[in-house]
Amino acid sequence: MDNQEIIVREAVSEDKKFSIIITDEMASSAAARGTGIAKRSPEYIEKKIDEGKAVIALTKKGDWVGFCYIETWSHGEYVANSGLIVSPNFRKSGVAKQIKQTIFNLSRKLYPQAKIFGLTTGLAVMKINSDLGYEPVTYSELTQDEQFWAGCKSCVNYDILMAKERKNCMCTAMLYDPKDHYEPEETKAFLKKINRVLKGFYALNNGSF
Repeated sequence: MDNQEIIVREAVSEDKKFSIIITDEMASSAAARGTGIAKRSPEYIEKKIDEGKAVIALTKKGDWVGFCYIETWSHGEYVANSGLIVSPNFRKSGVAKQIKQTIFNLSRKLYPQAKIFGLTTGLAVMKINSDLGYEPVTYSELTQDEQFWAGCKSCVNYDILMAKERKNCMCTAMLYDPKDHYEPEETKAFLKKINRVLKGFYALNNGSF
């Protein structure tokens, strides 16, 4: 499928009409993979859209393609880009990467100081996360907010998680810490400062090192 036919953007109120399709596809995808995910209701998806914390992908004709939303934990210290789902007709088209990039940018805009994390069993998602700057971490580096872990109760692997005292499970934990990364403008400013220092050093040494 030509990605030029797909529009990825922040979700708006009108997009709530896709909430049942989205949650049904989330459940079907999890069942097909044989792995568990925290179940979400259409009402929960609609709430995320109303809060301005969701990204949706549509064809130019208005057909649903994919979705992802933002969750916050520990008073905004941690952010999760959750519920990534793509319609079967558009998988392996690159749209998942577009959605992840867009929701990542939205997360950075809304919560610039937050650590962004994810739990996933999907190798494709791990690759996308890695490209965005996420790194594999232990579960101890994630939020310890009880509400977050309560969301795992509907996962088929919840008993495994609890048996291992929430130290690990079937999912791989990945984390993006903004303190470990320069933003583009910060990088430019840093490079300008280095250049000024080097020019000064060069001048003091009569044009030679």
